[in-house]
Amino acid sequence: MDATGKPIIARPAGNVMRASAVVLIIATATILAALGFEHIGGYAPCPLCLEERYAYYFAIPVAALVMLLARGESTIIARILLLVIAFAFLANVALAVFHAGVEWKWWPGPTECTGAFDLKWGPGGVLDTPVIRCDEASFRFLGLSFAGWDALASAFIALVGFWGAAQRR
Repeated sequence: MDATGKPIIARPAGNVMRASAVVLIIATATILAALGFEHIGGYAPCPLCLEERYAYYFAIPVAALVMLLARGESTIIARILLLVIAFAFLANVALAVFHAGVEWKWWPGPTECTGAFDLKWGPGGVLDTPVIRCDEASFRFLGLSFAGWDALASAFIALVGFWGAAQRR
């Protein structure tokens, strides 16, 4: 209740801030987990894995900006930015599903990270560092690879972004 005794109804700016906070927290936790698996767990990312991180690197600072804009009652710009974040993660869902399909051998993946490799030999052995393959899941949890879990996280973030962008005054 406010000072006049009327019930307080959630303001759109509050919902936009909540949506951006959820995006910020989930995106940050997801990318930190990916970096932890890479640097602590020793799971080297393939080229598709690295591409799947772009949406997170974009969304984290933009979601923080959205929170500031929504707090300052600039909800129109904040909602547009949430929509951009949502579309970025929708594209990331497609990329992650494609990557998971490559791992399950449902369709071929990029030639630079799947199939047989031609190694270049020099006097001291292999000249180039081996490429991490995109068509082999290095880890699975509950039947899903990193790409599968990324598809789910990206879909959730996209939904939250679309919800936040739909909030009106």
